[in-house]
Amino acid sequence: MLYTAFIFGLISSFHCVGMCGPIAMMLPVDHQNSTRKAFQVATYHLGRMTAYATIGLIFGALGKGFFMAGMQQQLSIAVGVLMIAFILVPERKLAQYNFSKPVYKIISKVKSSLGKQFKNKSYKSLFTIGLLNGFLPCGMVYAALFGAIAMQSVVFGAFYMMLFGLGTMPLMSVVIYVNSFVTPSFRNKIQHVIPYVAVFIGCLFILRGLGLGIPYISPSTMSLFVSEGANCF
Repeated sequence: MLYTAFIFGLISSFHCVGMCGPIAMMLPVDHQNSTRKAFQVATYHLGRMTAYATIGLIFGALGKGFFMAGMQQQLSIAVGVLMIAFILVPERKLAQYNFSKPVYKIISKVKSSLGKQFKNKSYKSLFTIGLLNGFLPCGMVYAALFGAIAMQSVVFGAFYMMLFGLGTMPLMSVVIYVNSFVTPSFRNKIQHVIPYVAVFIGCLFILRGLGLGIPYISPSTMSLFVSEGANCF
């Protein structure tokens, strides 16, 4: 199921262009030196990967708790249902509940710190921009976190989120180099595809949890992602 993270990241990158594209376009990179610029862009992405891996570790640990309790199949089904529900519920409906309100002050500080990092071109600043960017609220990241929980392992949870981040890298990199590469109309068309991909991945998690005996898709074994004898931390 790890491959679903990369696929989801690849498709979600079109959403990322709309939400985080302005940040990528404003990166303080050296436009005169192509080699230095490539390393600077890579540093920015490394910061984002670090953020995704960190939250993946946390949610992977949560999933491991369910695994230790013998609830791996129920968890996989629940994750699939939640992922589908999260995508299908209108965004304006979710906005009414303001899930980010409890951490509003933290988010404000992250945004403030992010703005300060654009003043210089150091690798430290670029890494910090990527790191803070990765921690900003994002619906696609929230959906991917459901998958990290279903990995039932701290390591696999982090790896799942890293693969999701890797999936967003190609298009985000293109945006940095060619700002006009993705037109608004093309991005809107891709936006309509994202829900279908998310629902498809959610269905895969549900099938995984049902244990129908289908190799690689819905194995009958209770240990869906890690072997019973494994001890993943």
